[in-house]
Amino acid sequence: MTRPPPPPSAPPFPPAHPRPPLPATPARAPESTLAAHERLYRTLRLQVMHGELPPGRALTLRGLARAHGLSMTPVREALRRLVAEGALTLSASGRVSTPELSGDRIEELAAIRALIEPEMAARALPRAHLALIDRLALINSANAEAVVKGDAVGYIRTNLEFHRTLYLRAQTPAMLAIVETVWLQLGPTMREVYARLRRSEAPPHHRMILAALKAGDEPALRLAVRADVTQGLRHIAG
Repeated sequence: MTRPPPPPSAPPFPPAHPRPPLPATPARAPESTLAAHERLYRTLRLQVMHGELPPGRALTLRGLARAHGLSMTPVREALRRLVAEGALTLSASGRVSTPELSGDRIEELAAIRALIEPEMAARALPRAHLALIDRLALINSANAEAVVKGDAVGYIRTNLEFHRTLYLRAQTPAMLAIVETVWLQLGPTMREVYARLRRSEAPPHHRMILAALKAGDEPALRLAVRADVTQGLRHIAG
């Protein structure tokens, strides 16, 4: 006797429902535009920080676009970022320029440096190995050479390189970000400070910093850093 065929078995899983479509990926700016904006941003940032541009120097979209061979879009974005950081100022009329700081503003920024930078130096002290001290000594030699040559931009650049190299050992990125913002705002003014002081030799504070690092002397290190970051600004803030 022939048995009837078994009923069809139910599928192990219920039929899959169609998935809702994924949200569309936002359109990204062309890589060439991003690269151009980033390059211009970094170039202008260093120029301002190192005092290559004097206080009150106006920067125009058309002028920068022509000088760097760019379209207006990356120039506009680079300037927007620099204004947000305080590296440039934007007037009510839309004029973009390097900062012109009042005496009170210079004193305020110097006070920020005097508060934060000695603390970062102190935190770097336990990690200040001999290789770091040797590196700082080389940077300081370049700084002294810039003074002899009367190279204001070279002096400011190597001075900030000396401090930044030390502060990186502190491993305090939030503090360093704040201090770099202050350096940006002070860059054009530091060029003016250098011109007024007319130095013929480097100030002694870097040598004092190096000596304190070698001795492991935190109070002396804090004192030397505080003196170094405020002494020049006092001449122009007064």
